[in-house]
Amino acid sequence: MPTKPATKIAKPTKARPTRSPVKATAAKAGKPAPKAVAPKAAPPKAAASKGEAGTREAPWKLTTANGGSEYVMFRDETLDPPALVCKVGSTELRYHLRCIEDLHAMLKKHGDWMPLGAADEQKPAAEGTVEAWGRSTKNPVGGWYGLRKGYRGRFGMYVPPLLEKLGLVELEHNPKNNRVRAR
Repeated sequence: MPTKPATKIAKPTKARPTRSPVKATAAKAGKPAPKAVAPKAAPPKAAASKGEAGTREAPWKLTTANGGSEYVMFRDETLDPPALVCKVGSTELRYHLRCIEDLHAMLKKHGDWMPLGAADEQKPAAEGTVEAWGRSTKNPVGGWYGLRKGYRGRFGMYVPPLLEKLGLVELEHNPKNNRVRAR
């Protein structure tokens, strides 16, 4: 019986990666190739317009100053009074919407670093902190910025990171005793 001649199967060859002329020249000269420069990120905007983040559909995604908790915030102007809604897990806190501008104005007037001093509603806030100002009778709303009884505290924990995201303040990110100041 006649046999078929053996067919040679060509082994696939590995393609060599092509080098850019700059990298090839640098490699021949024994120098490291120049590194690519990443484009700069756009600076944060002071306020978001209607079509940007900060809505119920596209909330701001934030982290507490110490990095311990993630949460979202959004504006809800349909509420009476208009509110800044903060959702931490299944818990919803609400603050007067004007707290963004009021806190920024207070920090500008203060002119220096101010401790956050976050505390639950049932606990007293340390004097001279953002938390104490957020419940003081001397602030522009004459008391609590928090709107839901039982959930009015933690102003100093949740509002300053939003102001940082909006580019209005500088915020420290230490495990404890964080401070904030206006830009």
